[in-house]
Amino acid sequence: MIVALLVMIAMTEVIALRTVGAEAQGRRATTSVVATLDGRPVDPFADKARATALVFIHPDCPVSNRYAPELNRLHDQFMIRGVRLFAVYPGREDDIASIRAHYAEYGLRVPALRDPDFHLADRAGATMTPEAAVFVRGTLVYRGRIDDRAPRLGVWRAAPGTRDLADVLTRVASGETPTFYSTQAVGCYIKPLS
Repeated sequence: MIVALLVMIAMTEVIALRTVGAEAQGRRATTSVVATLDGRPVDPFADKARATALVFIHPDCPVSNRYAPELNRLHDQFMIRGVRLFAVYPGREDDIASIRAHYAEYGLRVPALRDPDFHLADRAGATMTPEAAVFVRGTLVYRGRIDDRAPRLGVWRAAPGTRDLADVLTRVASGETPTFYSTQAVGCYIKPLS
């Protein structure tokens, strides 16, 4: 009974967070300057890329960490096709030294951004790590999982059956602008500021 009550409370919080994020779907992204790991300001939506993909990650999330090789693969595959992919560290929970250590430890090549005030996470409606958001000309067209290797917490498949993020990036790189859709990300919750 207590466990069921706790699950209901947790799901209510997730639904509330998702409802806030749902307001972002189909909206254009406005300028949102955040910082690189070197402290340089950058607006991930500023250039004329075919699309901007944000993947929210966290150093302490084991699901997020398992996707490091896939993030590098996606970055290498789609960078040359005009898609900008960023790893985004949301919140203020970790200091820059910890984030840099994580980035180096997992051999990430994808450019990384810090989002201490959740500007990008809020724009994307992201509530989990890892969770991807794809914007075409500033409009959110996809939010959700990278692929289906983690169908639920504690379960990891050796190979994905569906590569959700790669599929939407392929469509976008081919000139298509998909209508908004989402999948359920599985991982660790993004912790609020307070």
